[in-house]
Amino acid sequence: MQYESQGSVLEQIITEVVTLRELLLFNDDVNTFDHVINCLCDICGHDPIQAEQCAWIVHHNGKCGVKRGTLDALEPLCTALHDRGLSAAIE
Repeated sequence: MQYESQGSVLEQIITEVVTLRELLLFNDDVNTFDHVINCLCDICGHDPIQAEQCAWIVHHNGKCGVKRGTLDALEPLCTALHDRGLSAAIE
């Protein structure tokens, strides 16, 4: 009986790990660094230094992964970034 319980927990953990996704933020020519930093702090829970680093990565590389999680967890964040005029997608 104990074995089945452990197996069930392990199966749940494996399923959750396999379904992790990444929220990507893309560069644009419209939004300011301050706006992007504020959005990442407000929406994604970044501290200001992390948000600034992501903003620079986006600026230089065209995109940056700003958050990892399940699709259910990332969809509202992606929508909130869109609502603030940022370009984002979940992969």
